[in-house]
Amino acid sequence: MSVESDLRDLAVEIAREAGELARLRRAEGVHLAATKSSIADIVTDADREVEALIRARLREARPDDGFLGEESAPDDGSTGVTWVVDPIDGTVNYAYGIPSYAVSIAAVRGSVVPGEWEALAGVVYAPASGETFHAARGDGAFLGEVRLSVTTETPAGALLATGFGYDPSTHDGDLATVRRVMTMARDLRRAGSAALDLAFVAAGRLDGYFERGLKPWDLAAGALLVAEAGGQVSLIDRSSTRPLLIAGGIQVHDRLRGIVEDES
Repeated sequence: MSVESDLRDLAVEIAREAGELARLRRAEGVHLAATKSSIADIVTDADREVEALIRARLREARPDDGFLGEESAPDDGSTGVTWVVDPIDGTVNYAYGIPSYAVSIAAVRGSVVPGEWEALAGVVYAPASGETFHAARGDGAFLGEVRLSVTTETPAGALLATGFGYDPSTHDGDLATVRRVMTMARDLRRAGSAALDLAFVAAGRLDGYFERGLKPWDLAAGALLVAEAGGQVSLIDRSSTRPLLIAGGIQVHDRLRGIVEDES
């Protein structure tokens, strides 16, 4: 097996264990631990506990790797491989009991700045459905044992997904982008988990996805899934505080990118 496959298999094992812990804590009742960027941007005790579990398991298996997680301090490591982790992507859904949340784990090589790393392996595990989306660089993307492929044709218009930031001052700009993008859309979904949205693009459940202001842990695993499923992922306006991620099959990606770049 390749290094990438080994990293993927480790990520799958840990993501499933972490996801079951998240599911158990949700059944017991969610306790809010803090807010982050705004009152709407929450973190639960479960976020921190699940990330601690993932970090401990990775340290046991690969003690010299780096770590970048949403809820704890980063570690550079010494191997050139860094694990980029979102313990519960879709925390607001999780807190409200909406089953659209996921554990996202990716292994990357190089800079942990999105667009500057080489993604090696990625897993998005959805505890509520029990679905495991996984990819190893150069080996394709899979849901369980089923190989994934992005959609290539959208004769009735593209089914797209997006999300909005927690800062209310950004919403007008996000809604303006939605209005422009709707000219190519069949319909729009706003499910609340970037990792799952990207996994669904890889699986052909969505034709495309766009969102501003994502963090590295939001997109690391999902972007590799899309790429390995034959799609394309781009980050626009990287120099801004809220770069725009666009993902989809080649045709949808290019149309989305054209619309967004025309407005800037």
